[in-house]
Amino acid sequence: MKTSLTRFQDAFVDALYGTESSLMDSLTTQPGFTVYRNTVLKGSTDALLANFPTVERLVGTDWLRSAIAIYARLSPPTDARLLHYGSDFPRFLDEFEHAREMPYLGGVARLDLLWTQVHCAVDESGLELNELSQFPETELGNLQLKPRASARWIWLPDCPAYTIWRVNREQLEMPEELEWQGEGALLTRKAGRVHWQAVSVADCAFLDACAKQLPLDLAADKAIEAEPDLNLENLIICLVSADAFAAVDLGRPS
Repeated sequence: MKTSLTRFQDAFVDALYGTESSLMDSLTTQPGFTVYRNTVLKGSTDALLANFPTVERLVGTDWLRSAIAIYARLSPPTDARLLHYGSDFPRFLDEFEHAREMPYLGGVARLDLLWTQVHCAVDESGLELNELSQFPETELGNLQLKPRASARWIWLPDCPAYTIWRVNREQLEMPEELEWQGEGALLTRKAGRVHWQAVSVADCAFLDACAKQLPLDLAADKAIEAEPDLNLENLIICLVSADAFAAVDLGRPS
């Protein structure tokens, strides 16, 4: 059973985001509470505008503020670090009635989230191609490649959300015709800057397997299942060159 203090705190937070209860009647009717509520909602709104800049470019500030006003009441912040606020905002956009004509919007929001995660991730030494070539061939299949903390990837199967996101991030002209097909993206950080590139469904399957600590042989199997005519050597070279993996102890299998 909740203590009276816990009940009060929960009701207070709910009231800040517009859910009334008899427990808060004496507070919510005071003019000062409205000021406090507006300040809290403004903080949540400003944080989400900052966290999803590509979404804002696509839909405009007024549209996004209106969507955020609904979202913030349904999902108020649970972490004082508002840089991390909005982890389920992409799913909200997937289901948001007024975004039905923009089915790519949730995917774009997911990429904005990944950008922030990469930007804030801890520094970690990366694996170099020449280091990988030094690993004994007889043990290579058992090697576990660990994705770097500053590497994020996603496969978006239903629409060209990555192209839409990239064009807006780079402030380029949108192509007159977009191929309506799935796309993947890999985001990494080099010298303090976030970089991005397109990747295939096989790349994402390989990275997913590596994140689950599967050895190289099994990770390769997952990639080939996703793309049977895959050139595995090219895949590994591409991902290592993109700084996707953490450095490996070459003295023994990881």
